[in-house]
Amino acid sequence: MTLGGRKTISRRVVPAVALVGALAMTAACGGGGSADPAADDSATSGEITWWGWTPELGVGQQYIDAFNEEYPDITVTYKQVATADYDSAIRPALASDVGPDVFNIAPGGGIGSIQAYGDFAIDLSDAAEDALGADWESKLVSLGPEGLTDADGALKGLPLGSTFAGTLWINPDLFAEHGQTVPTTLDEWISTCEAFEAAGVTCFAHGAADNGFNQDLIHAIAESIEPGAWAAAVEGDGDWTDPTIVEAFTIYQEMFDNGIIGEGALGMQQYPDVNNQFISGGAAMVLMGTWYMQYSTVDGATAAVDASGVAGAEPFPIVAAEFPDMTGDGNPAPLFGDADYGLAVAAKSDYPEAATTFVTWLTTSEAAQQTVANALNDTPSLASITPGWDDIELVDADQQQDVLAELIERSNSVTDPRLGNVDTATGQAIGAAIQSVATKSQTPQEALETLASSVAGS
Repeated sequence: MTLGGRKTISRRVVPAVALVGALAMTAACGGGGSADPAADDSATSGEITWWGWTPELGVGQQYIDAFNEEYPDITVTYKQVATADYDSAIRPALASDVGPDVFNIAPGGGIGSIQAYGDFAIDLSDAAEDALGADWESKLVSLGPEGLTDADGALKGLPLGSTFAGTLWINPDLFAEHGQTVPTTLDEWISTCEAFEAAGVTCFAHGAADNGFNQDLIHAIAESIEPGAWAAAVEGDGDWTDPTIVEAFTIYQEMFDNGIIGEGALGMQQYPDVNNQFISGGAAMVLMGTWYMQYSTVDGATAAVDASGVAGAEPFPIVAAEFPDMTGDGNPAPLFGDADYGLAVAAKSDYPEAATTFVTWLTTSEAAQQTVANALNDTPSLASITPGWDDIELVDADQQQDVLAELIERSNSVTDPRLGNVDTATGQAIGAAIQSVATKSQTPQEALETLASSVAGS
């Protein structure tokens, strides 16, 4: 999740809860320490800690339990840190003698970024080759390793899986109850929202205070207008004042007036506000990504509804829907993504061999990647793995399975990054432009001229 900087452009924002408590407890659990490994460190035994903003605690424990079936003598303790708190927690931890042995690292320049934390991690290139052979790169989904390799060519994290944005998720029960169909064009989106709002139902819930998801929305709009224009602007091969980008920002601004983005959106975050509203049945549509697949399962949907805190809410079969065609030109529905996160081995780990075993097993073994695929939290990093649908209990397989399978198949051919090509300065400038447009303090043209100037001067 997740999303400005990397997900400040935000990823999924998760509760600040953990299987272990405070930082001081980490030392007692065998947390990272000096650069000299512990005497009892080996590839098959040790006590290691793993810190990350994702996965959810239940999914993380599922991964650890599967790992321990093969490596029972390596104890792994997972600590989940809220996305918004991750940088402030991980930076001092990695510099200390009580930090984690394994930690999440992300492409791009935002939260948990390789730019900020790559120097704290060992190079995993040899470990990847040992696990998969000399052609290891060809066996992984290409977007993953690219975003986790530093400027010197060192692989600072192995991707567990990838996530892709650009899709709507709908509540089919609300659509059926109110006689509506999923919009396929901008005009249909407007009319659908008019119908829902007339019935007293929130049509499209959006956290406009969250610049990461604002960027996802504008990115999707731009891709619908002219595929590749957004990436060209981000990477410096195109102009931020290109007519496609101006049009995308204009459509976004108009959504606050045409009823697609409702009142109060500027005071809402995508997590937890919008997520809880949608999961509890309070909105017909939401912009999320493939990480939302986890809530299509009975267990995932039930846990999410319980976590929403809304009394009387019941799980429903969330269904992915293609982003509407903004211009009617028939361009492919947008989808863009990165490695959701990589697993890095801390350079100061007391148990680097045990930590490397955990990381490589989880990211490169068929057994582990099948567990990842079946959790429906990420699309697996190992390209040959697909979900085992017979082992997955969906809320409504008739409505969900084919749609999920098609979404995963589409994601395998995606080459458009979501955040992996956005450095910190650019991400901050994009966020400032988005807010100025949303609050109408600048026109889209003015905001993008300011954005272009900021990026050029950074």
